[in-house]
Amino acid sequence: MAPYVLTVGAVWLAWQVILQPVLQRGPPDVAIRADPGSALVLRRSAEAELLAAEADKAAAPTHVENAGFLARKALSRAPFDVRALRVVGLTEARSGREALADDLLTLAGNWSLRDDPTHAWLVQHRLQRGDYASALAHADTLIRRRDNLKPEVFRLFTTAGVQDPQRAVPVVASLIAARPPWRQSYLDSLYTTPEGFQLAANLAMTLEAARSPLSDSELSQFYYKLLDNGQVAALGVVRARLNRPTAATPVTNGDFDATTAPEPFQWKLAQQAGVIAEIVPDDLRSDDPALRIVHDGFASSKIAQQILFLTPGRHRLTYQTRSENGSVQARMQWTLTCLPGDMRILSAPAAPRSNTEWTAMSLDFTVPAGCTAQWLSLDTDAGDRRAPVVVWIDKVAVAPPSS
Repeated sequence: MAPYVLTVGAVWLAWQVILQPVLQRGPPDVAIRADPGSALVLRRSAEAELLAAEADKAAAPTHVENAGFLARKALSRAPFDVRALRVVGLTEARSGREALADDLLTLAGNWSLRDDPTHAWLVQHRLQRGDYASALAHADTLIRRRDNLKPEVFRLFTTAGVQDPQRAVPVVASLIAARPPWRQSYLDSLYTTPEGFQLAANLAMTLEAARSPLSDSELSQFYYKLLDNGQVAALGVVRARLNRPTAATPVTNGDFDATTAPEPFQWKLAQQAGVIAEIVPDDLRSDDPALRIVHDGFASSKIAQQILFLTPGRHRLTYQTRSENGSVQARMQWTLTCLPGDMRILSAPAAPRSNTEWTAMSLDFTVPAGCTAQWLSLDTDAGDRRAPVVVWIDKVAVAPPSS
């Protein structure tokens, strides 16, 4: 008896080994003949009927009815089969019962964040109802899993934000504030069209007001993208509305003691051979950081630069400087160049004397009309031989000459 039982068991196991791939991956009509009571087979057959409804419009009502029937039978055997529940929901939608479809597909979406067709339907349906919060939340679910869907979903975010900014921008901003893995990719996508730049500005202001601001590096990227696209005036407007950094003083961090400001309004320091520029405590005033520059006397470089927004008229650049060794004349100069364009309105030696003590200096200049913004830059002049020098700069400011 035992050998017979073992033989029967072995045959049954072999049949199961053959049967399972057929049930899971074989044609639905073959699978349903192999095991017509299987929940898996019933669900696959229901999905096949729903696909047939797409391909054969004339027979679509029959295919939809068959899909609903088979999916319900599958659910009766496996009540938590998300894909079967999705098919039932989609057949209800095809039959015009969208309220019931929304309930069923919302349940399917809650059961599984990985069922893409469910979330895609919910995105479309909620958008048609004007429910941006729910629609874009489901879109967020999709792109957290599927990188290939990012272009389409990003266009959805941007179109909604551009066409209906009052309702859609706060929703997109709240998704960005959650710091999803697609955050940087989406910000990058905005910097390719004029509409994207406008939406980026609206999002930046919304996030700032909600106390979930863009980081300094993210805001710096936005500012530089505006510059690269020639939108100098827009850069000034965005900076003023965000107040990052504050426009109360024309020069940002002129004392070289603040580190939390985005470029190009913060100092951008040179990083190249022959020039070392760093903000460090001063040897003579240990509690007062300053800019220390080590120059080999030969390299040509923009040691430190930032953008200013000065009004047309007379201005005075003031600063303090000293030489660490006092033995070599520094080959450095201040330059001020207009944006847009490249008209230079200031070019003067930055360290005309080799004083080892801090010395106050000033330079007067005029900003002409049409000079919307200005690059303030501390540059080196290239010499014909190496002559190392160490110079300190501090207390950089711009004000009217009478002040």
